[in-house]
Amino acid sequence: MNYFSWFTGNSNLILKRFLMLFLVIFQPFYSFSQAAIINPSGSFSLVIDAGHGGKDSGARGLVSQEKDITLDLALRVGKLIEEQLPDVKIIYTRNTDVFVPLYERAHIANKLKADLFLSIHVDGVPKKHVVGTSTFVMGLHKEVENLEVAKRENAVIELEDNTESFYEGFDAESPEMFIKMSLAQKSNLDLSLAMAASVQDEFEMRAKRVNRGVKQAGFIVLWATTMPAVLVETGFITNPDEEKYLNTEQGKDYIASAIFRAFRSYKNAVESKSGTSLPAEETLSVDPNPEPELYFTIQVAATSKPMDLTRKKYQKFENLVQEKEGEMYKYYLGKETTWDAAAALLKEAKKEFKDAFPIAFYRGERISVQEAKDLQHNHE
Repeated sequence: MNYFSWFTGNSNLILKRFLMLFLVIFQPFYSFSQAAIINPSGSFSLVIDAGHGGKDSGARGLVSQEKDITLDLALRVGKLIEEQLPDVKIIYTRNTDVFVPLYERAHIANKLKADLFLSIHVDGVPKKHVVGTSTFVMGLHKEVENLEVAKRENAVIELEDNTESFYEGFDAESPEMFIKMSLAQKSNLDLSLAMAASVQDEFEMRAKRVNRGVKQAGFIVLWATTMPAVLVETGFITNPDEEKYLNTEQGKDYIASAIFRAFRSYKNAVESKSGTSLPAEETLSVDPNPEPELYFTIQVAATSKPMDLTRKKYQKFENLVQEKEGEMYKYYLGKETTWDAAAALLKEAKKEFKDAFPIAFYRGERISVQEAKDLQHNHE
């Protein structure tokens, strides 16, 4: 055999294999070249992933790019956590304008055994009138819209090298692919849904953003993580009004503080249930609350002073309950396990309480009504 001819004829293959061996050996170390860690001794570790970066601009608006907004928001969220939750170790997948492959973002979180992965993004669609926020967890595409969002975010791999090695067999159109991806994250799904619901509640109630709900879709960056993980779409850069809002100091502060408050609520809930700063699956999987796992209730009023429930007009509502939340008294009607029953109760409640509206709970955590409907549908 002419070894010189064999080597030159196969040099590309040899080089490729050498590069692959190099990545396998050194990638765990290389991954941390872009990562920044705040408070390494923290007992609860959070990965904050600013979407896109460097050569990957993400979605584009009239005057700004997704990569810049996500980085700004990520740093603001991190700063709030650093100031108010000093026991949290913060890991940024990037804290400057650099390109970080999807697999590397997940590897950073997995290598450090993080407790939560939070990926921050800005959405973009051809229709300029679309508005609102969504928070995604790993799962099947229930709607065409969810598939399109995942395809846009997953398209980053087209800018990466050696994608065959890291995403072998990946097919964004394959239902079987996303069934496998969903199973990989199934053990963390409940915690991911709790965090996602907390984010959407804060966006709607505190930041006054249009709530597009908690959704499921096949995001590579979520699939590759080994802990609870969410991907937050903070608004539409393709909507001129939302783009303007996302580029104002007030807008960025409101969005960042909403995400911070959601994380704080999630962390407190996890720690209160597990009795430790780390999620304990064996503890969290047991719900000590005798209430239904999933239920709808109707909030009929919120007042600064308690109502007189002995009045005749309230007497006809046998299951009307009062709860004090902070300085406010809130009144709830019923605990229905199906949306049809809740809708009927809402119709009846509105005869006396014109501002009544439905809310939903899953395993003791408040979630959006749409998410509760989806969960009910899945359980049927």
